[in-house]
Amino acid sequence: MTFDRVMSGKRKRQCAKLVEISKDTVRQAFDKFKPEELGITWTGGKDSGLGLWIIRQVCQEKGIPLPKAMIIGEGDEFEEIETFVERIKKEWTVPLEVCRNEDVLKAAHYTLNAPVKVMDLNERNQAELKRIGFDGNEFPFEAESYVGNHLMKTVVFNDFLERNHIKGIFQGLRWDEHPARFNDEYFELKEAGYLVPEHTRIRPILHFTEKDLWDTYAAFQIPYCALYEKGYRSLGAKTTSQIAMEGVPAWKQDLENTEERAGRRQDKEKAMERMRKLGYM
Repeated sequence: MTFDRVMSGKRKRQCAKLVEISKDTVRQAFDKFKPEELGITWTGGKDSGLGLWIIRQVCQEKGIPLPKAMIIGEGDEFEEIETFVERIKKEWTVPLEVCRNEDVLKAAHYTLNAPVKVMDLNERNQAELKRIGFDGNEFPFEAESYVGNHLMKTVVFNDFLERNHIKGIFQGLRWDEHPARFNDEYFELKEAGYLVPEHTRIRPILHFTEKDLWDTYAAFQIPYCALYEKGYRSLGAKTTSQIAMEGVPAWKQDLENTEERAGRRQDKEKAMERMRKLGYM
């Protein structure tokens, strides 16, 4: 979906300036890495969607191919996001790889809250559990739990980097989205470690506020997932994401005085800093 509201010329110029700052970051990334050494994280949400749109703009300007994008299938997805991603993938010709931890999904019989026995997991996943300090014999399959986030997202992310020999990865993160991201940099080198490949994280839209983001979507008619019109402000797993204000589009809500991720699972939000130290995005 796209916006039907009209932006003032002044506000559109302000949004264009924000986009240009992001484009400059993307251009620096292409100066530093070859297109085939770069990857893009995409979730179907508003932040990664803006990042993808900006990266695509730079690629068109430079006449170079869009780097491979990854989307994580965590086993608890919104159908609306899947439909949206499939449409944009075709319209924008996005080289997309759907990444899943099939070993965990199989052990859970592809069923949410089903018990997963550690002994049923492969050597890599068992080693990852030890790395995060989990010493139990089993855990319930939950995409947004501390264990679930690590196995279904961080491990899958690192595997994507390894398999595709990615040296730089674009992320759609913003400073104002979460306190754990207040000090993020546009370029951050992650040195190689146990089960973690060396890579540089590139964050072109850090400077956008939530309002800036939605105004930019409106100014440039960027497509977005219909869930935002229903009242969602932040999209995570289907069963743990809540509508912030029923029937009130995200951009019409009180963006400055309310928490953007209040509708997300809060034990995960509180553990964000700890998860990021282990490689979470």
